[in-house]
Amino acid sequence: MRLLDSRRALISCGIAALCTLTACAGYTPTPVSDTAGLSTEPTAVETEPTAAPTVQAVEDEPETGTRQTKWGPLTEADQELIRKVRLASLWEMPMAQDAIQRAKSARVRQVSKEIAAQHDMLDGQVRDLAAKLKVKLPVKPTPQQQDWMTDISGRSGSAYDTTYVKWLRLAHGQIFTLIGTVRGTTQNTLVRRFSEQANAAVLNHQRLLESTGLTTPASFPTPSI
Repeated sequence: MRLLDSRRALISCGIAALCTLTACAGYTPTPVSDTAGLSTEPTAVETEPTAAPTVQAVEDEPETGTRQTKWGPLTEADQELIRKVRLASLWEMPMAQDAIQRAKSARVRQVSKEIAAQHDMLDGQVRDLAAKLKVKLPVKPTPQQQDWMTDISGRSGSAYDTTYVKWLRLAHGQIFTLIGTVRGTTQNTLVRRFSEQANAAVLNHQRLLESTGLTTPASFPTPSI
């Protein structure tokens, strides 16, 4: 009887063990294809490198007053001279080149060659100076200068010559006063040297224009006292 009970107990244990093994065998864990999926760190996102923003060069607005530079103080008058010399080249150089072809007088044609060549050199000097001192330069003639250009271009023969000489001589007389003022007052060494270069060029142009014999009272600015 005891033997029978022992056998029954063994059978029960065997059946229980078999059930346990079967349950375990039926469990299949979910495969993990990427170990990164188990990481608790945030996934890095690849991005295209950001290009540095393009900075466009913007010309400085004309300044008022005096500012310091390593060559000395730059006054408003200094800057005005730089801009006006640039303006002179913007209209006088192309008109001198035009006069080389259109002037009736051989003397006017010869004078125009010299004026055009000297303005080309002076314009290079003023652009270099403006770049160093960060002075904004004009890019086209003033309305008055454009009117002068139109007046000259609309004429022919002797009238062309006299109108050309009249307006160029008048313009040179106007800027000559400013050059003298700046040369006498500027403390900026670059501007001082440039004012001397401009003075020599403008003085020479006045002499050349006067040598044509075509100047009239209208060719000269009104004196200011």
